[in-house]
Amino acid sequence: MSLTSQNAAQARSSISEKVDLDELCINTIRTLSMDAVQKANSGHPGTPMALAPVAYALWQQFLRYDPKEPTWPNRDRFVLSNGHASMLLYSLIHLAGVQAKGGPALSLDDIKQFRQLDSKCPGHPEYGLTVGVETTTGPLGQGCGNSVGMAIASRWLAEHFNRPGFALFDYDVYTLCGDGDMMEGISNEAASLAGHLKLGNLCWIYDNNGITIEGHTSLAFGDDMAMRFRAYGWHVEHVKDANDIEALDKAFAGFCSRTDAPTFIIVDSHIGFGSPNRQDTAAAHGEALGAEEVRLTKRNYGWPEDAQFLVPDGVRKHFDDGIGQRGAKHRQDWQKLMTAYRAEHPKEAGDLEQMLAGKVPAGWDADLPKFAADAKGIASRDSSAKVINAFAPRYPAFVGGSADLAPSTKTRLTFEGAGDLEPGTLGGRNMHFGIREHAMGAVVNGMTLSGVRASGSTFLIFSDYMKNPIRLAALMDLPAIHVFTHDSIGLGEDGPTHQSIEQLAGLRAIPRLVTLRPGDANEVVEAWRVIVGLKHQPACLVLTRQALPTLDRTRYASAAGVARGAYVLADAKPGTPEVILIGTGSEVGLCVEAYETLAREGVAARIVSMPSWDLFEAQDEAYRDSVLPPDVTARVSVEAASPVGWDRYVGRDGAKIAMFGFGGSAPAKDLFKKFGFTPDKVIAAAKQQLAKSRKRT
Repeated sequence: MSLTSQNAAQARSSISEKVDLDELCINTIRTLSMDAVQKANSGHPGTPMALAPVAYALWQQFLRYDPKEPTWPNRDRFVLSNGHASMLLYSLIHLAGVQAKGGPALSLDDIKQFRQLDSKCPGHPEYGLTVGVETTTGPLGQGCGNSVGMAIASRWLAEHFNRPGFALFDYDVYTLCGDGDMMEGISNEAASLAGHLKLGNLCWIYDNNGITIEGHTSLAFGDDMAMRFRAYGWHVEHVKDANDIEALDKAFAGFCSRTDAPTFIIVDSHIGFGSPNRQDTAAAHGEALGAEEVRLTKRNYGWPEDAQFLVPDGVRKHFDDGIGQRGAKHRQDWQKLMTAYRAEHPKEAGDLEQMLAGKVPAGWDADLPKFAADAKGIASRDSSAKVINAFAPRYPAFVGGSADLAPSTKTRLTFEGAGDLEPGTLGGRNMHFGIREHAMGAVVNGMTLSGVRASGSTFLIFSDYMKNPIRLAALMDLPAIHVFTHDSIGLGEDGPTHQSIEQLAGLRAIPRLVTLRPGDANEVVEAWRVIVGLKHQPACLVLTRQALPTLDRTRYASAAGVARGAYVLADAKPGTPEVILIGTGSEVGLCVEAYETLAREGVAARIVSMPSWDLFEAQDEAYRDSVLPPDVTARVSVEAASPVGWDRYVGRDGAKIAMFGFGGSAPAKDLFKKFGFTPDKVIAAAKQQLAKSRKRT
């Protein structure tokens, strides 16, 4: 039975008199987390109970963060990589008084709605939904990767905008992580990259509680974490008791005093701390403690056993006196510095403000190339290289990189002054992720969250390593960019291990992700025009290794149709088409060859180039019907990838020239012939469709 308002007030007052404010604040974090999980009968109470002192010490004494202005550019970032402990973060946001437009980011009523429909306190933290959440976390290790991107961005911004006497950017990035994060491969990739880059502004705090869902970590995990991170080039600290505030302060102070390498703080903790029957057990990890266990635990804390969602008197003020006042001063000092910077460096200030607002510079596309008709053509990876090197000098926020594949993906920025982002020159425009695709995706997200327009690249087949960060970018409405080349069996001799078949279908299945597979060099230009203009959607650009004919745009429609996802490239002359050929990427040229033959034979055909399903589906019905008239049922799709999904455009009885298995190791021309990607096959399929259509009518 809950306390009445009067009893609750008495409890707030009396408990404040019995314990010091630090302990009171820590136990408030613990009990809010326990109560929210218990009310929802769902969640992870054990980690917030264990890490409350760690998070409290960090926020109250070290984090340069103003709860009243939670998005000021030089704030320290706090990332909860072990996102299942979300109630720890929600409790901090509430008690610190983080503000959103119109009021508190999280009220006590919001916390009471933990894990409920439309709540601002979902099961795992979501960027954009809850002010104070710096990135969406949950899939373990993703926050670790994001934090590396954020730390890189801090150093990159400093290199570009700091001037003598104007240290605009020097923020640090703190990440809470656990055993699950450390076991996932992405954390190894991200830690290796961070150590190599000597990111002295990055601190990971490792919750060493020895418990996972199945039981003790000794079942599957025995790494010497200190040795592992020293091998990565990190400083390592060890706090042997998560409740030792003095030791925590010393470890955090040590991090703040160093700039030559990232810091890894191992904190020994007890999951479910204070619970008489659940502490140090797997049962404390992923389920509510139970009403009786909650009461017993509160008794151990010296807490009113039946009080629920209790915030004792003095707790909020203590947070305000700590992180609130300290953070406000940091922010105010920065704003004064920025005012002086504007006066002394007006151009740089304007560039910075435009960049942080996510705006693209006027005239960024002034030098975009136009490709003349060419039957021999150019690989779309090569035309893309020309495009990015045309716009990147005019778009300073754009940073490109690859997973050790820039010579193959053609994503290197070659203009004068582009430079390499590497130890000692963290302001370079060319990022070297190493052979670390999974970390690359998460790092790109972290950089993009920080205002840098980052791009990563690899082969399309390796997008499978990156599905989590790509999906999370879509969930966050984040305009991250990925360039994927070697997009089909057309890559040839490397064989089926490298030939993407099902990857396009997988990417297209991700909501809010824009996937583009352009059909010639001018479509590549327009695809980049779309990508650069995106503000709230990530993009995947899918390109070829082999040359594609550059279409004569005086004979065929303008490539500007790419912006609408699909467009009529060539139509029946005169009259209404009887059959529609739909192609993407390298298969558009194949459709053009078939169309020309059909036209000579008197067949009324239409070619639809469909570089992006996502953009096409965003168009209104009238436009979609104008491109694919519902009454023209004779249709053929041509794409050297899985046929999954093409039924929506060709219908149940439509023809799909696609890959129904894996590829092979041979020259591209031999593979295309073997698997039916020839003009003759397209023509035959079109005629069969036309015959079926005429028979039905």
